[in-house]
Formats: sequence, structure tokens, C-alpha cells
Amino acid sequence: MKLIWKFLAASAFVAGLAMAPSAHAQTAALPNLDGASKATLAKEALKKDAVCTKCHDESEAAPVLSLYQTKHGVRGDARTPTCQSCHGESDKHVKGDPKVKGRAAPDVIFKKGVYAASDDKERADQCITCHKGAKRNNWDGGQHQNSGVACNDCHKVHKAADPILAKKTQTEVCFTCHKEQRADSHKISAHPMQNGKVVCSDCHNPHGSTGPKLMKKNTVTETCYQCHAEKRGPFLFEHQPVTEDCSNCHNPHGSNITPLLKSRAPFMCQECHDGTHASGTPAGVNTAGTQGGLTGVAPSKNLVGRACLSCHSQIHGTNSPVGGYLQR
Repeated sequence: MKLIWKFLAASAFVAGLAMAPSAHAQTAALPNLDGASKATLAKEALKKDAVCTKCHDESEAAPVLSLYQTKHGVRGDARTPTCQSCHGESDKHVKGDPKVKGRAAPDVIFKKGVYAASDDKERADQCITCHKGAKRNNWDGGQHQNSGVACNDCHKVHKAADPILAKKTQTEVCFTCHKEQRADSHKISAHPMQNGKVVCSDCHNPHGSTGPKLMKKNTVTETCYQCHAEKRGPFLFEHQPVTEDCSNCHNPHGSNITPLLKSRAPFMCQECHDGTHASGTPAGVNTAGTQGGLTGVAPSKNLVGRACLSCHSQIHGTNSPVGGYLQR
């Protein structure tokens, strides 16, 4: 037993030596973050900010100094931004411009006020300079960028707590523009968005996506499977609309028909299964090329006045021996 322990210890030591160079290289790439370095970096950042804060102080109508309660203001390392990091050097604004009556505008203006706001791309580019990669890889050409949305339209950088980063307040920020989704969230059947248990960013990546509708995954269905794993399968008998797109039948933001349905059965089912229900053929395409289960002349008693799910309860798929009918 002792020999085994010695062998394991030696193996771990060798593995540690093998990993050491990469770990060292990674550390060397980072700035020196010892106590003295942090203090120096923080002091330099405050010195640059003092150029702005001697005028823009707590007397401002909009919160300015609360920036120092955020990550942008308290990280005493090489990544700590200064006012000029976002608003540009703004020399003409600070020192004055004889060609301009009054005080010249800063180089980059994020919010309309005394001066007109800068172009949305210019504002976004200031943020992307630091906040790039990962979830923001698809910002360029994304739906929000193409709609003229800039980072500060959603994020409040100077606030101590950015509302869009908190689950309880995130949906209200999104609903500022997405008013139809706000109305849907108040319907009888809805995801628990109003109490912050489900928020927009659980399904969507607002910074851009390779999938439709800014989905976090490549498809709507894959995004839904993150929570609704029991619907994933694989099933021996599958229902094609389910594997294609959950929103074929459901409105994820809310509906007055439980569970989040776009319309009631049998009307929803008849949008695809457009015939009478007199055949005993399992659901699917039969030999005649028409949809199985809906061929015949007269309406069946199994269809009239009943909901399809009374019989076909396994609508998302099943492994049952009679699964061709999507039954138990």
C-alpha cells in the first residue's frame, strides 16, 4: 500500500512539473497585482479622473461619483478605466475651444442632455474596446446593433447597481422597448418573469447570437431544452413540430391558454392535421401521401367536441409501443 501511495505522489509531482510552464506563462501575461501596484494604479486612475470630477461632482443631477461603487471604479489594476477611457481625452471640453461658444462637447457623449448623444456605433465601440469576446462575439451585425441600440441604452454604468444585471429588475429594462412581451408576461399562462425567477437573459443573448431571435443556443428548441429537459428525448416516436421549433405551438412570453399555447386544441392541431379523423392510420405520412390519422370522409366521434390531447397525451414524443399515435 505504501508503494502505491509513493507512486501516486510521484505521478502528481511529475504532472505538476509538466503544467508549471503554462501556469507561469499565464501569470506572466497578467499585470503585477501586488499591494503596491494596486495602490499605484488606483492613484493614477483617480489622478486622471480628477480632471473631470473637479466639475462633475455630487452636485450633478445625474449620478456621476457613484461610478466608484461599481467594478469600473474600484478595480485597482491595469484594467481600471478612467473617465477618458470611455469619454475620450476631450481636450477641447477640458481646456476650452475658442471656436466654440461656451464649453465644447466631450469626444464621446453617451446620453442626450446639454449635448447631443454620440452615434450608437461610436458609443458601443467604447465599451467593446474592453468588453470583447465570449458572449459579445456576435455583437457586430447582431439584431440590437442593427437596430441602433448601444450598450448604455440598456446598461447604467454610473449607477452603483446596474438594473439590467439584477434578476428582479432586468425584465423591466427589456420591456422598455419590448412592449408586446411585457403584455404577454401578464397573461394567465406565463413564465415567472414578473417575480424575477425567469429573466430575458436566461433564453436570449442580447449581445448577439448565431441562433434565431438572439437565442442563447443555435435553435429555439435547444434553448428550451435547457430547462425542459424531459422534452428532449430522444424518443422512438417524435412529433415533428416539437423537434423543429417549440414556438410552433407555444408563445414563450405568455398566453391566455395553458400551457403557453398559441391556440386551443383541436384548432391548433388542425393547423397541420387538416382533415377529418376517421382513419386508424398512425400520425405521420401514409402511403397515399396525405397526413395519417386524418383521412376519411365523415368526421369521427373521436374528434368532434373533444381535445386531441385527451387521447394523444404524449404530444412531445414517446417510447410507448403504441407511440405512433403519441399515446401512452
